[in-house]
Amino acid sequence: MEIEAARPEDCPELLVLQRCCWVQEAILNDTLDIPALHETLEDLRDWTKTWSVWTLRDGHRLIGAVRARLDGDRWELGRLMVAPDFAGRGLGRRLLAHAEAQAPAEARRFVLFTGARSTRNITMYQRAGYRLTDLPDAPGHIRGAVHLEKDVTQREIFGPPA
Repeated sequence: MEIEAARPEDCPELLVLQRCCWVQEAILNDTLDIPALHETLEDLRDWTKTWSVWTLRDGHRLIGAVRARLDGDRWELGRLMVAPDFAGRGLGRRLLAHAEAQAPAEARRFVLFTGARSTRNITMYQRAGYRLTDLPDAPGHIRGAVHLEKDVTQREIFGPPA
């Protein structure tokens, strides 16, 4: 399974995978107020123009994806998703390591959000060197989400992407 840059024709499948993954997050976090659940295909096409997006396929099936972009000195990661039937195989860690490895030289911090009750996600991020930070009033902060970050010098904590 190779991680590749997303193509425009991946957008419909990305939307299906995103909805599938964030429904589970909605259940865990007891809220439907999750932006990923409300995006349309056009919304997704728009963010693929402003974010770097990578996909992971098993044969022809899209089973994972992640996005990232530079905002000042922050390499923002988001929409890290793995199909539920492929969860627990290290694919999320692999996608995370890949996205971190793509950070431009000016990036100083990796930042991301996840649901406050998404303990599996939080544990994975903490094992990757991220630490929880308290930013309830930060721009773009989503109610019920937690913010995690780590210094860019820790990017190799999982080892280089496969």
